[in-house]
Amino acid sequence: MLTVRGLSKTYATADGDFQALTGIDFEIPQGGFYTLLGESGCGKSTTLRCVAGLEEPDSGSIAIAGHIVADVEHGTHVPTFERDIGLVFQSYAIWPHMDVFANVAFPLQVARPRPGRADVEAKVIGALRLVGMDKMARRPATDLSGGQQQRIAFARAIVRQPKLLLLDEPLSNLDSKLREQMRDELQELVSRVAITTLYVTHDQAEALSMSNHVAVMSDGVIAQSGPPPVVYSRPATKFVATFLGTANLLRAQILASAGHTATVVLESGTETLQLDVPARLAAGDWIDVVFRPEDTALSFEQGNGNALQGTLERISFQGGLNECHVKVGTAVIRSNLHPSIAANRGICRSCCSLQLAANMPAFAKRSI
Repeated sequence: MLTVRGLSKTYATADGDFQALTGIDFEIPQGGFYTLLGESGCGKSTTLRCVAGLEEPDSGSIAIAGHIVADVEHGTHVPTFERDIGLVFQSYAIWPHMDVFANVAFPLQVARPRPGRADVEAKVIGALRLVGMDKMARRPATDLSGGQQQRIAFARAIVRQPKLLLLDEPLSNLDSKLREQMRDELQELVSRVAITTLYVTHDQAEALSMSNHVAVMSDGVIAQSGPPPVVYSRPATKFVATFLGTANLLRAQILASAGHTATVVLESGTETLQLDVPARLAAGDWIDVVFRPEDTALSFEQGNGNALQGTLERISFQGGLNECHVKVGTAVIRSNLHPSIAANRGICRSCCSLQLAANMPAFAKRSI
């Protein structure tokens, strides 16, 4: 439904040219929810602004529902108001001099051809009812809370029933509790209207919980994309592994390998592990092993199999769990432990065992 090919964008700055985007490629199928995730300055908002027509790319093409809206090679650039999109900004852009009804009705009133008065009223009330704000249609915009403004911005974006919905960090201005509530509501609303959505955020919880597909961006490129469980559990690079959630990284050397199975020894000590590795790797190769805290089991008895003995150096209470820092050789590994299990700092190597899951999402490469 949305197709982006070879998108590049460079800005001229006082310090020289800044390459904001380099060859961005992705597709969103009809009804898909696609999230661009990354830190500030990674290029995610620039990508969305190019799709919206607010920026002109230096190269590449963009098609919405099969209609080319940007193609640098052929000199095509359809203005924003002619693209079949709905857009929600980070600031919501609610007009304070208008009431709720007028804010939502505005896209219809400036449309060409303009719908009739009865049609406008029906569409506006329908959009407001969808977000649970139809009883507040005549309330002044200045009397709205942050969560209510977010709902109004969403209603205004979908009132024309656009082909594509663009959301630029729409929850970032809310406090943490309201943001979590609105995240669930927004996901439900998007699902209910079945609209194709491009979402931009720096919040990992939003990206993982709301998306059908997530693309992690860094320095103007997509570092990795895929379904959230795949990107989280099978990171393709060290950057993705460390950016998305919490990751343990261990440097190791292959002692022996047979097919996809290898015995490795940790650089930080003499401990060995049995891992699944790419078949192209051989004995003597150095690899990076990545796994999550939840893929370990911390116990105070001698472990078997893929078990690492260490010293419990730090316990950090996180509410529903304790994050434990266990020193194994010269490396420190983070592991989750239920608060009901008694643990004390300084438990010795002979008593503290990290059992790694047999199917832990570790990956190994020559250089990451």
